[in-house]
Amino acid sequence: MTSVDAPLVLDEVELEEPRAGEVLVDIAHCGVCHSDLHYLDGSLRTGLPVILGHEAAGVVAAVGPDVTGLQPGDQVVLTMAPSCGRCYWCANGERTLCQQFAGMVGGAYPDGSTRLSWKGSPVRRGLVLAAFAERTVVPVEAAVRIPDDMPTEIAAVIGCAVQTGVGAVLNTARVPIGASVVVSGLGAVGLSIVQAAVIAGATTILAADMNAARRAEATRLGATHVADPLVDPVDKLARSLTSGRGADFAFDAVGRGSVVETLLKATRNGGTTVMVGIPSTSDTVNVRALVHAFYEKKLIGCYLGSANPHRDFPRILDLWRAGRLDLAGLVTARRPLADINLALDDLRQGAGVRTVLEMNT
Repeated sequence: MTSVDAPLVLDEVELEEPRAGEVLVDIAHCGVCHSDLHYLDGSLRTGLPVILGHEAAGVVAAVGPDVTGLQPGDQVVLTMAPSCGRCYWCANGERTLCQQFAGMVGGAYPDGSTRLSWKGSPVRRGLVLAAFAERTVVPVEAAVRIPDDMPTEIAAVIGCAVQTGVGAVLNTARVPIGASVVVSGLGAVGLSIVQAAVIAGATTILAADMNAARRAEATRLGATHVADPLVDPVDKLARSLTSGRGADFAFDAVGRGSVVETLLKATRNGGTTVMVGIPSTSDTVNVRALVHAFYEKKLIGCYLGSANPHRDFPRILDLWRAGRLDLAGLVTARRPLADINLALDDLRQGAGVRTVLEMNT
């Protein structure tokens, strides 16, 4: 990416060999996510030029000094939230808030370098991984080994959409058996939330999206009710499905302040609204402080499903193998890397659920 509101440029860049504690990964597949689109439309900002892409799986090609646990030939899923395991937040179980690696979201390693250059100048790392590429170098903590028989085109979506949606339910909100749940936005993240709500044992799952095909997919994956929010106000429908109380939990998978405000109305007194989607830096949520204090309504953030990838990725794979989590259904289109700008158009137009780039075609 060289500028906002312009097509991505495909060209060769220089990539350093892995340093101590790093691995070189040959990317096999990478999903195209709304977070990438946020940078392109300017709602999120970073230094330019930058290589985007953060939902990827591939094979370790080389390891740097002091790397243990991975070796060339290992198949891995990458995570944009590596964690050191030693800082205050990691020790407190809040791995996505790791102090050591938090700055990498800004596009560089903790020492300020990026391991990437183009035409003699540094290139930023979009969302840590810079995975819209044939190869990338990442901290070993950002690569999670997966079985060799796991298709990488399916495994890739675990790295962002699935760990975010599943983790939002099981880690962030900890939805209990019998709960009522509202999900707004039925892209790959929202559909993962629906599936996780089923796994958690929620008995009422209202899934809302303007796209009829996505509503149908949510029904297939276990939603008990679906709605077009332009036709049926989600807050009123949630109350009607819960004897007037409102839902126990509501999840915003859109990333928009106005949606969050509606979901706050959709939750019961004492209920919880979870902000899962990534909003624009200029977006806001307006709440009536007295109402939320008096009725103990909770609004909480969720970054990448509050996940510990080295714990949660194997659990997600186990759920997939057990037939309780549909990953293949989230991948609705495949394009070669050369068609990256067409894949982004898919996303802008709401086509399918998730387009995955194939790096070896």
